[in-house]
Amino acid sequence: MSTQDLHQIVRVRHELRRRRLVVRGVESVTPRMRRIHFASPDLADFHSPSPDDHIKLFFPQAGEQVMRDFTPRAYDNHGQTLTIDFALHGSGPATEWAAGATVGSTLEIGGPKGSQLVPDDFDWYLLVGDESALPALGRRVELLRPGVPVTTVAVVANASEQQTFVTKASWHPTWVVRGEPGPGDGALLRRELAKFTPPPGDGFVWLAGEAEWVRELRTYVIEERGHPAEWIKAASYWHRNGDDGHAGPGRHLPA
Repeated sequence: MSTQDLHQIVRVRHELRRRRLVVRGVESVTPRMRRIHFASPDLADFHSPSPDDHIKLFFPQAGEQVMRDFTPRAYDNHGQTLTIDFALHGSGPATEWAAGATVGSTLEIGGPKGSQLVPDDFDWYLLVGDESALPALGRRVELLRPGVPVTTVAVVANASEQQTFVTKASWHPTWVVRGEPGPGDGALLRRELAKFTPPPGDGFVWLAGEAEWVRELRTYVIEERGHPAEWIKAASYWHRNGDDGHAGPGRHLPA
């Protein structure tokens, strides 16, 4: 592989399809994170190549359907299954549906529409997020190649919301406990990032969570830490004072 081929982040498109899923199992990852396992023959050709892909989930509300974006936490085409983690905070149709879901409940999904593929050829990774980013963060940590250094910095409500990921990468987690989400999240995360010393070589930085602090930290990483903008992915997963703190991507900020 030539040096020109390294670190090439590419976008791919997928054929859109709507699928009807049935709940086959429900478990609590933490007190505020509910993992729901779905099954359906429609999942035989489901495709999600990027850890932070997003799919549309359609929830009933007042006789209509509303859409929310969520991250596929895991899937198995042979077993025709899909797993999605729901952060149970805030209020809204997604949180209410997840809190009440039982075996046999049904849900429709669409997508993913496309994927942004980050190659696992960087020398190190830094992943930063809040509760809404944990499904994508965990999936990426689990999929990284053996031995590669990956540092995660995640802000959560309390110590019981910390998660453990099974990975062959050299994972170094930092959990920032701050109580309920608030306008100070950005300052807490920036304080932790100031302590971060990058390993040698080229690194990829991923930021995802509440829109305001994601924008703030993206500027900090580029302007004060001097990290190349093309090796950063920043995504706003939710907006403060919105109706649903959801566990999946929303608008991606420009690189």
